[in-house]
Formats: sequence, C-alpha cells, structure tokens
Amino acid sequence: MHRMLVLYPEPVDPDHFRDYYVTKHIPLVKEMPGLLACRYSFDVAAAKGEAPYFAVFEADFADAATLAAGRATPHGQRVAADVANYATGGVVVIDYPIQDATD
Repeated sequence: MHRMLVLYPEPVDPDHFRDYYVTKHIPLVKEMPGLLACRYSFDVAAAKGEAPYFAVFEADFADAATLAAGRATPHGQRVAADVANYATGGVVVIDYPIQDATD
C-alpha cells in the first residue's frame, strides 16, 4: 500500500476552502485513476499548542507506480491544477509506502 498525504496550512478564506474542497475538489479526487480510498478532515489538532495545518487529506494506492501513473493522467493533472482554486495558504504533498506496525 502507498499513501499520499496532503497538509494544508491556514487558507486566506477558510469558508471558501471548505465549500470548494467538499463540493468541487473531492468529487474530482474520487475519480483519480488507481485510487483505492481517500479521507480528509478539517478538525486538525496538535498534541501541544496550535496545529500548523488547517486540513489534512490521505489517499491510498496499491503502490508508488500506481500513484505516479494516476498523477500523470490528464485527470490527475486536473486534480493537481485545481488545488490553486482553494488552497491559498499553500500545500504540502508527500507520499510514502505504508508499513504495518501491528504485526
């Protein structure tokens, strides 16, 4: 399993971010080629102090090659280009293989 994690700092207009994200961006993301599952939250908390992020998103793919292939498609490129329409505070995107630590 391979995960893409997106961290969103505080946007200029939080209400616009929430509305656009839920009504326009997430429906685009759900059609991403190779996507197995995805989830997001606007309720980001820190163990101490204030959380450095406003929202978080996770997407699961079978492997890194599947994620890369999905990103390279015209639809994947539309998803990436759409981020500028709501993420006025910037964005941090990372991906990594998932290691099960419960065994």
